[in-house]
Amino acid sequence: MKIQTALLVVLAAALAAPSSPRVSAGAGQDDPLDSPAKASSISSALSAVLAPAPSIRGGAPGMIVGRSVANDTSPALRDMDMEAATPKVRGGVSKNPKLPHAHVDMPDPVIQGPTPTRLGVPTPSMPNPILNFDGIVFPGVSCNCAPPDTVGEVGLTQYVQMVNNGFQIFNKATGASVLGPFSISSIWAGFGGVCESNGRGDPVVMYDQLADRWILTQFAGTVVPTDQCIAVSLTGDATGAYYRYDFNLGSNFFDYPHLGVWPDGYYMAMNVFNTAGTAFLGPQAFVFDRAKMLAGMPATFQTPGITGGPGEDTFLPADLDGYSLPPAGAPNSFVATPFSGAYKTRHFTVDWVTPANSSFTLFASPAAAGFTEVCPFTRNCIPQLAGTIAGNSGLDAIGDRLMYRLAYRNIGGV
Repeated sequence: MKIQTALLVVLAAALAAPSSPRVSAGAGQDDPLDSPAKASSISSALSAVLAPAPSIRGGAPGMIVGRSVANDTSPALRDMDMEAATPKVRGGVSKNPKLPHAHVDMPDPVIQGPTPTRLGVPTPSMPNPILNFDGIVFPGVSCNCAPPDTVGEVGLTQYVQMVNNGFQIFNKATGASVLGPFSISSIWAGFGGVCESNGRGDPVVMYDQLADRWILTQFAGTVVPTDQCIAVSLTGDATGAYYRYDFNLGSNFFDYPHLGVWPDGYYMAMNVFNTAGTAFLGPQAFVFDRAKMLAGMPATFQTPGITGGPGEDTFLPADLDGYSLPPAGAPNSFVATPFSGAYKTRHFTVDWVTPANSSFTLFASPAAAGFTEVCPFTRNCIPQLAGTIAGNSGLDAIGDRLMYRLAYRNIGGV
């Protein structure tokens, strides 16, 4: 996962039901709205979703079914012998092949200029932060890499940050560190396989507010990333024990994993390349069995395979915000980068009992406003107010894809 920025895209017209909630891309994950009591009150409504699903055998037409290579339960992270921060010599840009795409730059009709003479500059109205504290310090944990793959998530009492190949857990009220920084691979200590010995970063941390659980992930592989390593906490304490999983996705180069929480699964998008990383094969959607993983059972995933081929724009899965559930049975929406001139929105409908009923289909293609691609030929092109820092004249940006997350919130059913 690369640098997280805020590219806001409102997509109310491209959702699941006639009373569709709104979807926006690139918004940062915020505190769970509504009270924890509300989460408890919906537990009965979620019982059918969280009940262990029957075992799935074999594949299904149009839908590939895979199984966890291995799974177990870790000791509490706070009791494990974790790999401490060991900064290395500054590295170059992490392997992240550029995505081929065709786009014609156009003026953005709503861009705000630097002076009030160009469409006006609004008066800042954002309140001051409640708390400000240092996260993982430069140069990171186990990897002094660029881009830094910075991502963070907030729960009821804790904040978890992942940078490069490391993670750290903070007290949300005070900002004090309660665990770390340690290497992400340390989470899989004693697990074996590539998750323990060949973790490659691109981390994602999610807080499943419906179950009060943490999800810590990274990809792994001996030569190129072929596996997704997912750890699901047993409780709402991120320093506690985890159900650990290794999912082998295939033999290709599976890059840029981004995930979203949904009532019936943990959904993920991947950008798939050949094993040499020299040819883009297309985007690919996945869904992991959330119910099984919350129970620590062997789990399966489903995928329609590569979508559209190398000419297809990459996409992101929706990630649920708040405690208001989407409409009953609503599919997860995957929204594509609009280089084609539209936000192609696909619906992933999953049936864990009968995979033949699962589908991944184009639902709508709302038009995109004109825009100019940022940093088409380089990374560190975003000017910094402080000038050059640590040898970089600008901040990293990856303009050939949407930035994480695709935030979904049900606001009164609209």
